[in-house]
Amino acid sequence: MSRAQEQAQSQSPAVKPITRRELLNYIWLGSLGVFLAEFAGLGVIFAFPRFREGEFGGVFRLGPAAQLPEVGSSPQPNSEGKFWLVHLPEGVLALYRVCTHLGCLYNWQEAENKFICPCHGSQFQKDGTYITGPAPRSLDRFVVRVIDPNTGQVVAETDPKGKGPVAVPGEEYIIAVDTGALIRGDPR
Repeated sequence: MSRAQEQAQSQSPAVKPITRRELLNYIWLGSLGVFLAEFAGLGVIFAFPRFREGEFGGVFRLGPAAQLPEVGSSPQPNSEGKFWLVHLPEGVLALYRVCTHLGCLYNWQEAENKFICPCHGSQFQKDGTYITGPAPRSLDRFVVRVIDPNTGQVVAETDPKGKGPVAVPGEEYIIAVDTGALIRGDPR
């Protein structure tokens, strides 16, 4: 071997083979990195839920006000939206179908003209106001919006404090219930 070849070999770094321990450490760190990335991705998905229209937690378009139950008629249940639609002389309400006591599903009792929880006996007026029983407050409500069919603009909306129903200006206006916007009932 010539002197030049010996110098070239001595100057080039020798490649050190990877040990078994280093390989296992790289695999372990790589799998930990993949796990943390998946965990972060799930965190983002749960932090920003996406509700579609017509799905609980989203908006339910009920159609024109002409399709609402008549004023003074029995409240109409909406199973997909989990609310009772009540049409009073003052306007429209959407009452959450879960009792404020322990989360039971209450029913409308036509003979007694009030909502009664079958589990613990809490009673509420047609507008969701507390009457009697162990419930700590009146029924919770969802935000109801009245939308102009021509412009798509919101004409009227439930008061943020949840006081009273929403007045519907005409039969052509569209009623929408936002089940993602819950208004807690007044304490008894």
